[in-house]
Formats: sequence, C-alpha cells, structure tokens
Amino acid sequence: MTKYTPMMQQYLRIKAEVPDAFLFFRLGDFYEMFFEDALKASKELEITLTARGGGPEEKIPMCGVPYHSAAAYIEKLVERGYKVALCEQTEDPKQAKGVVKREIVQMITPGTAVNAIEEKENHFLGAAVECPDGRYSIAYLDLSTGESKAAVVAGEDLLIQEMALIKAKELIFPSTVSDSFIKTFKDRGHTAISKVSAEALNFDESLLENLQGQDIKEGISLLLHYTTDTQKRSLDHLQLTEPYEVSSYLQIDPNSKRNLELTENSRSGAKKGSLVWLLDETVTAMGSRQLKSWVERPLINRSEIYERLSLVESLKHHFFERESLREQLQHVYDLERLAGRVSFGSVSPRDLLQLKRSLQQVPFIKDKLREIPDAGLNKRGEAMDACVDIADLLHASIDEQAPITIKDGNFIKDGYSAELDEYKDASRNGKKWIAELEQKEKALTGIKSLKIGYNRIFGYYIEVTKANLTALDDDRYERRQTLANAERFITPELKEKETLILQAEEKSVELEHRIFQTVRDLVKKEIPRIQKLAKDISEIDVLQAFAYVSEKRHYTKPVFSDHQLLNIHEGRHPVIEKVMDINEYVPNSCVMDESRSMLLITGPNMSGKSTYMRQVALIAVMAQIGCFVPADRAELPVFDRIFTRIGAADDLVSGQSTFMVEMLEAKHALDHATKNSLILFDEIGRGTSTYDGMSLAQAIIEYVHDSIGAKTLFSTHYHELVELSSKLDKLKNVHVAAAEQDGKVIFLHKVKEGPADKSYGIHVAELAELPHTLIQRANELLSEFEAEKHHADEGQLTLFELPEKSNQDDRKILKDIQKINVLEMTPMEAMNELYKLQKKAGKLLAKS
Repeated sequence: MTKYTPMMQQYLRIKAEVPDAFLFFRLGDFYEMFFEDALKASKELEITLTARGGGPEEKIPMCGVPYHSAAAYIEKLVERGYKVALCEQTEDPKQAKGVVKREIVQMITPGTAVNAIEEKENHFLGAAVECPDGRYSIAYLDLSTGESKAAVVAGEDLLIQEMALIKAKELIFPSTVSDSFIKTFKDRGHTAISKVSAEALNFDESLLENLQGQDIKEGISLLLHYTTDTQKRSLDHLQLTEPYEVSSYLQIDPNSKRNLELTENSRSGAKKGSLVWLLDETVTAMGSRQLKSWVERPLINRSEIYERLSLVESLKHHFFERESLREQLQHVYDLERLAGRVSFGSVSPRDLLQLKRSLQQVPFIKDKLREIPDAGLNKRGEAMDACVDIADLLHASIDEQAPITIKDGNFIKDGYSAELDEYKDASRNGKKWIAELEQKEKALTGIKSLKIGYNRIFGYYIEVTKANLTALDDDRYERRQTLANAERFITPELKEKETLILQAEEKSVELEHRIFQTVRDLVKKEIPRIQKLAKDISEIDVLQAFAYVSEKRHYTKPVFSDHQLLNIHEGRHPVIEKVMDINEYVPNSCVMDESRSMLLITGPNMSGKSTYMRQVALIAVMAQIGCFVPADRAELPVFDRIFTRIGAADDLVSGQSTFMVEMLEAKHALDHATKNSLILFDEIGRGTSTYDGMSLAQAIIEYVHDSIGAKTLFSTHYHELVELSSKLDKLKNVHVAAAEQDGKVIFLHKVKEGPADKSYGIHVAELAELPHTLIQRANELLSEFEAEKHHADEGQLTLFELPEKSNQDDRKILKDIQKINVLEMTPMEAMNELYKLQKKAGKLLAKS
C-alpha cells in the first residue's frame, strides 16, 4: 500500500470492502474506476480506457463517467447482473487536510435498483436460508414498494419452484452455502446471486412482528440485513413482512405456468398472448401488479373466491358506476412507489403533486363504491382512508407549476410561508427595479444599446459597447470587466440593490429547500396510511378489470361443486378467443365427475386437442382468482394443484433431451398430485420409440387412474390406448372431430364422445404444403403398412385381451407375460425373463 499515492491507498482500502462490485470513486465531476474495474467497465460500457500514475507500476488502468450522467451507465451494469458501489466525498474539499474523506454511500444491485424498473412489474429481491430440519426459510422484497413476504417450504424442489415463480432479480444466500447449491440456481437463469454472512445481522426487527416462529424469520432477516447494509439510507417505507403458506394457494409449478401462458407467452416470453394480457384492463400501475400477483397465486379458500366473484358481479351489473370509477382511477398515480421515493428522500416536487392529485380522487372513488348496492363494495369504500390531511398539506405547500427538480427552485406555493413570501417579493421587485433602471440609464446616457446583465462571477453590471464609451462622462460608473468589444460597469445604486436582490434569492432558495424537507418529512410519517390506501385501490382496480373483461367478452359467473363435479358447458380458450374473431371460435364442453375422472383425447394434429386441454385449466384458474369465465355455464371443483405436460423442448442447458424433460415433468405430477388436482398430459411418450412410448403412456394412465384419482385430460396419438376404456371404469374416450372433403381434411374443432377413427397425419402434412410427390409416396407407404399389419394381426392377440379360444397352455403362458412389469426390470432381468418364456414356448411347440 505504501507504494501508492495517498489517494490510491484510499481507493484500495474502500475497494477491499466491495470486492464483488464496481467501485464508482468520486473525483470532482467524475466517477472514476481503476485496475480490474477499469478494464472490465471499459468493455461493458464501451468507454475509453486510459491510465494514470499513482503506484509502483508504470500506469494504473483508469476509466470514468460524468457524475451528472452516471445513472445510465449504472443501469446498464446492473441490468447485466453487476453491482455498483457509489463512493462519494463526505467532506468539503476546501476544509480537507490531506486526501478528501470518502466512503460508500450506497450499493446498487440487480435486486435493489429502483430507478429504471418496469412500471407494471414488481422488482423482487429474494432470499433463502436452510433450516435445521432440511426445510427452507424463503422471503422476497420489493424495495420500490416496501412490500415483503416470507414462508417456509419443504425441500430443495419446492425452494427452486418458489424462486422461479417469484422471478427475483437477485437472490441472497448465506455465505456458508456450497458452490453446487449456487450452480443449481445459476443453471435455472438466476444470474445475480449474492452470498452474505448470517452473523451479526443488522435490520429493523419490528418488521417481523407478523411472523410466528424462528424458522420463517431466517430468510427475511438475511434479506433485510442485506438491504439495510447496501442502501445506507432511510427505509421507512418497508412494510411489515407478510407470512404466507404455499399450500394456501392453488399451486402451479413453473413449467405448468409457462405451458398455460399465465403471465407470458411461451414463444417470446412477452406479456402479449398471456392470461394476464387478456385480463389486464386495470387502470393503475398498482392494479396491474396486483393482478399478476393474483394470477400467479389463485385462491383455494372457497369463501374468499366467492367474495371476489360477488364483488365482480356487482361491478359488472352497474355499468355507469363502473365507468365513472375507471375514470377516477385514471388520475391515480403509483402510490406505492411514490411512498418509496418519499422514504428514500428522492421524491421531487412533481412527485408530491402526483401524490396530491391521486389523494384528491379518493373521495370520488369512495362515493362511487357507495352508489353501488353491494355491502362488500360499500364496506371497502367506507374503510378507504382518503388521507385528506396529506392532500390538504400538499395542496397548500406545493406550487402547481413546480419544476421537476428542487434545484430549479420556485416550487413552494405563495402564501404558505410569510418569510419565504418576503424573500420572493424582494427578489421579484428587485428584478423589476433592475429593468426600470436599465430604461433610466438609457435615457440619461442616450445609449440605446446599453443593457444591464448578470453573471455568477461579477454579479449585476451595466454593459456599454466601446463605440459608446464617450457618452459616459459621469463619475458614477465604476469599471467591473473589460471585454473585446464592450466594457462592463457598476454604479453605487446598482451595487446596493444587487446585495439586496442576491441575499433575497440566496435566502429564498435555502428556505424553500428547508420547507420542502419539512413537508416531505410530514408525508413520510404517513407512509403506512398511503400504503394501505394503495392496497385498497389496487384491489378495487383488479376487481373492476375483471368486471370490465367479463362484460365485454360475455363471461359467466362460475359456481363450485361440493361433489368434485367439473361441468363446463360451451367453454372457450379466453386468449385464443380474443385473438381471433369471437364468432369463429368453436366452443366445447367438458364434463367430469366422480365416475368420469379421466378423458383420453384422440384426434389429428392441429385439430385443437392442446387448446381444449388448456382452456379447461385456464377456466379453473380464472374461477379461482375470482373472475368470471369464458363459458355458457361452469361448475367446478376447487383444485389444489395444476400440472401440465404440454409441448416438447430440449433443456440444452442441463443436457436433458425432450424425452427426459417429458419424464421429469410427468414424475413431478405423479409425485405431488392429489385427487383434488388437475393434470394435463399432452402426448406423453412421443419422445421415444413407439412401443416404449405406448407402454409408458398406458402405465401412466393406469397409475393416475388407480392411485391418484385426479381429474386428468390425456391426449394421445396411440390409438391402441382407446381400448383402456373397457378396463378402467373412470376413463372415457373423447376425440376432436375432423372430416374429409374432396380428399382434404377439415378440422371441426369440436370435441365429441368416443375415440377418433383415424389420425389424418398425411393430410396435415399436405396442409403444410410438403412436396406433392412426397405426399403421394407417403400415401403409398401407408397403404402398404396397413396391409402388412392386417396380415400380421390375423390370429394374433390384441394389446389388452387374451384370445377367446385358446387351450390351457396358451392361456398360462399369456398370463405369465401379462404379469411381467417391464418398466421396473433391468435389461438383464428382461433378457432372462424373455429366455424363460422362449423355452416355455419351445416346449409347447414341440408338443404340438
């Protein structure tokens, strides 16, 4: 260290505190970076790399960004998963003895960045700590809104699932976790991960008042410590941590959520084409975030679901009141994030005006809720705190024409402070006096080009061009500055007034800043009230959005069955229906009860099997978030979990094939489904050979039917499986109808009872416009294969039946074959069993 200059020694000491972050080291009007930080930042930010002296090496790598435009550079680094530590000068350079004192004033990380974030999205920071019993204490926090939640989950699988659902921008783990544990999350796309010491945690423990038991506190404690340690500023807007039970909501694993396209479409990951996109007729940013939260965690408590549905029904039936409500909500800004900016001290005069205008709408919102004859809406309206005192304070203090930042001044309203009004009056009248003086001097001297100006160095001055200097014969003019073509003067009269004006302006600016801080602090004390109001408004916004969509798209109110009945009459896929003309969409019914728990769906590709399956699941989700559903009638059970295996995609990152992904997703469903679950399996087994796939598909169907009993939709191209309906009493065959016309296939998109008669695979290829000669050859081959199969099948067993006429020895060997569980045998065991059967068959043949 002694080999470096004092300033570089200071830099190295501070950098040692944040080895995993870029250190933005303040030097004058720039943030500078040195050594490895400079080398890496110059590439990431595409800025010039330079060098400077200051150490034993010839030159120290260096790069920097201007202080006033640093935000854009910081945002770019944070978006790429990096952390940035802001190191500021903490003493006046004029007062410094030696190197100016500097220290880190804030860490900006992917999970704590609050400036450049999506308006309608939460920005979560997540954490997890392993409990002594192998469970995990998890928590997540949105620093921009102050909301946080905590739970305990059983095992690593559920931990991974919850973190995937939360979509945290950054994950925090104790420093003791293994590298393999970290890798598990990095492999799943969590690029920003921080390890934090769990010793000597420092945070506001009053935020944990809602939590019972030590285990649930572990994750949020680590999270709050990390937030407190990195932000180093007021966090008064942080709300009490809300506990939740994963099992208290309809559980949908990340794969199923993606397959159903609940929050984003599966093709591009964009919001458009998802269920949230369809339902998001919210008016406020808070409401949009609340909607997404409800969609990701549907309810399973029947009374809570019915309460939402009842409120939606009332809003749906009162069009004019609802439209007025929507109009009032248009003027409500993001109260949650405004409260956050108040807490951080970064709130601007314009922000406070937005807060005031939002609060001024609340009495009208309350009135509209009172006008609707619904006790639930009336109660919500009565409970809503309009925060009238805060609105009155802001109305009295902040000028309507306030600038964006406080540095521009003139943001406190006239009449709020008598002292400030005096300073403003002196400043305004002084400037008027300056203008009058200019006219007076022009008249006295006869110099029409004479002007009075001001600059920060010389103050006020009278400027006269050199050509007119002879007109100045008065001793009153004292030279102040010489220019190339003019001279600048001051008079005793102007000097006296200058002092008065500048003192008034200086005191005015200083007092205005103090008043603004006082107003901001008064508002800060009321942050919990503002946050409660934000929650109330966001829920009303989502409920009115449900009502708006339900009326516009002709949805109906669902009811819930006490007998596990699922009866959807003329249901529609809500998103596809919106995308296409509503008159073109073919609705389909679905009936499942205690005697009919599994539907085996057959039909050609492109006929609508997957759409049918998805629409059943989406109708269930919509019902359980409290929204009306796209059907003529719908009676549903309350599902506890939804599992889907739809589509095929290799997991290249972890080296898993399509078939392996398929089997893992199937396993997840089989391990966790209950009789109250909904399972969607789309063409299970297609990723392997025909007989392997068909055997697995049958075994899975039998397992779900016999051991789980969940409501299950199972689509397949294995037409042999339709025979299972004769063996499994709760399995029924349905098919998506298609017809041939002039040698062309026509998809009817209508689900009918019974199995499909053929697959129409070559017709689909023809629709895809494969070469005509190829289609002809495929038809020829199909005819040959069918003829061969017919010949081979004569006198042979079907897949599921013994021959009606056979001798005792035949039946015995066939029963032996039926008893074999091929799926649980090793290859060697299978070969041994086959060898035994071959010997038995040989003996029988020898007898005959």
